[in-house]
Amino acid sequence: MSFSIGIVGLPNVGKSTLFKALTKKSVLIANYPFATIDPNVGVVEVPDARLAELARVSKSEKIIPTTVQFYDIAGLVRGASTGEGLGNQFLSHIREVDAIAQVVRVFSDPNVIHVHGKPDPKSDIEVIGVELALADLKTVEKRIHDANEKARGGDKEAVKLKVILEKAKAGLNQGKWARGVLNEDEQAAVRDLHLLTMKPVLYVYNIDESGIMNQELGVDPTLPGPRVLISAKIESELAELSAEDAQGMMKDLGMNESGLDQLIYASYKLLGLITFLTSGEMETRAWTIVKGTKAPQAAGVIHSDFEKAFIRAEVITCADFIKYHGEAGAKEHGALRLEGKEYAMQDGDVVHFRVTV
Repeated sequence: MSFSIGIVGLPNVGKSTLFKALTKKSVLIANYPFATIDPNVGVVEVPDARLAELARVSKSEKIIPTTVQFYDIAGLVRGASTGEGLGNQFLSHIREVDAIAQVVRVFSDPNVIHVHGKPDPKSDIEVIGVELALADLKTVEKRIHDANEKARGGDKEAVKLKVILEKAKAGLNQGKWARGVLNEDEQAAVRDLHLLTMKPVLYVYNIDESGIMNQELGVDPTLPGPRVLISAKIESELAELSAEDAQGMMKDLGMNESGLDQLIYASYKLLGLITFLTSGEMETRAWTIVKGTKAPQAAGVIHSDFEKAFIRAEVITCADFIKYHGEAGAKEHGALRLEGKEYAMQDGDVVHFRVTV
């Protein structure tokens, strides 16, 4: 299970610079609005220091980390939902992402044009929020039309759906997000619409280089969260360095982890995700699941047949697997547990699933 993040924001807030830094993928970056016309898609490995340790113990032939996909689309402007700028045509590229990362410009640079004249984080956040709501409004209105047709034909489910859609429409008309208007059951009923305003949002504040030394410098504490503070400029410089040189630069700047790591960890937390691990001679591998996932469903992530064929899970914590030099040592020291169908997987579990043949 991989997960995906859609990157949105106004033009010239540092979206493409950040994307390039995160993915080390060459994309068009220019100092004018709408430089990014087609969506850029990058697959990034999720950093996890545990994998190398497990692979060392298991003498694994290869390491396979879990991944996250980033989608970078053209900058949005006020009126995008009605066709201003490039319009909202590119929002379709992020309809099915798991979460949205809104890049917000905080940095000051007279050489980089701001589409509204000067950076105003609160206003910029509001502009994007309203445009996403208006884009969803069009989707909801189309579905209301379809539901009306079915309701007139006596479809009871369509009648129920229409009530929910009208509720969503009223909220979206006021610039409110669907996830703040609809309850969980109502959201489930319209999940197939892939509304942008039902997705969780992470705010990525692109700060000045000086802010890296003091991350609250120049960032209004009343701005919304959850938040990650990143200097896209510094991240782009780190991306061009070797791993050793990048570590040295981060140390000089007082950074414990890169912006990529911060963004991925924050995204994991936002989506309620955890990682379980498998390790053997062939490979050591990370797998992403939602927190609270039971063992049979986790087995199904490895192979769909495993969920139905599940017998039990042999579980060792990552720390014990390393401490006792693998499965045999962990079993000898009583650190291997047998778990059944009701076991909720924990982050860092090293597991061997037993299934029927």
